[in-house]
Amino acid sequence: MTPQAEGQDLPPDAVVDTGHAAPPLPEDAAIARLYGEPLTRLPNDLYIPPEALEIFLDAFEGPLDLLLYLIRKQNFNILDIPMAQVTLQYLVYVEQIRKSNLELAAEYLLMAAMLIEIKSRMLLPKRQDDLIEDAGDPRAELVRRLLDYEQIKSAAVALGNVPHEGRDFVRPQLFVEQGLAPALPDVDPWDLQRAWLDVLRRAKLTQHHRIGRQELSVREHMSAILRTLQSQRFVEFGDLFAGQHTVADAPRPIVVVHFVAMLELAKETLIEITQAEPFAPIYVRLAYSPA
Repeated sequence: MTPQAEGQDLPPDAVVDTGHAAPPLPEDAAIARLYGEPLTRLPNDLYIPPEALEIFLDAFEGPLDLLLYLIRKQNFNILDIPMAQVTLQYLVYVEQIRKSNLELAAEYLLMAAMLIEIKSRMLLPKRQDDLIEDAGDPRAELVRRLLDYEQIKSAAVALGNVPHEGRDFVRPQLFVEQGLAPALPDVDPWDLQRAWLDVLRRAKLTQHHRIGRQELSVREHMSAILRTLQSQRFVEFGDLFAGQHTVADAPRPIVVVHFVAMLELAKETLIEITQAEPFAPIYVRLAYSPA
C-alpha cells in the first residue's frame, strides 16, 4: 500500500507501508513459541475445552478416602464421628464433582446416601424393642471400614517408599568383551609356598599308626634288675634303666616292661625303693635279709 496524501484521513486500523521492515519484537513480549517462532497473541481459531481450565486441589481415590480426609483434617475422633458436619462437607464436594463428571460422582453419591441413612437412624427415637436388644451404634460399620481403609492405605504408602528397581535405581550392567585367548591368573612364589604348606598339613592328618606285636617277658627284666643291684649297694632310679635298656635308645614298650618288672620286685619285697626327703633322688637297693 502506498502512503496516503498529506491531510487525508486514515482509518484507525490502517497499516502504512513506508518501505522499511518492522522492528523485531522483544523476547519477553512473546506468550509462546510455535516451531521456534514467538507468538505475541493467541490465534483466533484456538479452541480451549472447559475441562482444561478446571483445577482440582485435592485428588481422592474413592469415597472412603474423601471421608477419611475430612475426619483427619478437622481432628475428629473416628470412633465418635459428628455425622452432621461430615455429611454436609461431603455433600459439598460431591456436588462439585457431579457437575463435571457424573460417572465419577455415582460412587460418591452412594456413600452420601449411606451417611444420610446413618444420620437418620441416629435421629430416630429408639423403640422399646431396640432398648431391650441394644441394636448398637449405627456408625460402627462405617468406622470399621474407615479403620481398615486407613490401615491398608498406610501400608501402601510404606510399600511405595521402598526403593524399586527402574524407578528409584537402576542396576549397573557391564559388558565384558571376551577374547579367544584365555586369561591365566598371576601366581607368585608366595602362593606356591602356601599351597605346599597346606599339602604338608593335610598329609600329617592322614598318617597311620601301625601297631605291631612284640613278646616281652617281665620275668627276664626282673632277673636283669636283680643282677644290676647285686653288684651295687644303691642304684639311682634313673640309672636303673641305663645300659642296654636306656630310655633314649630303647623302644617305649621295653621301658614300660622294665618299669613293671621293678614294681613286681617291690611287691614281692625283693627290692626297696627309698627317698631321704621330698624331691630328693630316689634310690633302689636289694631288700635286707638277715643271715
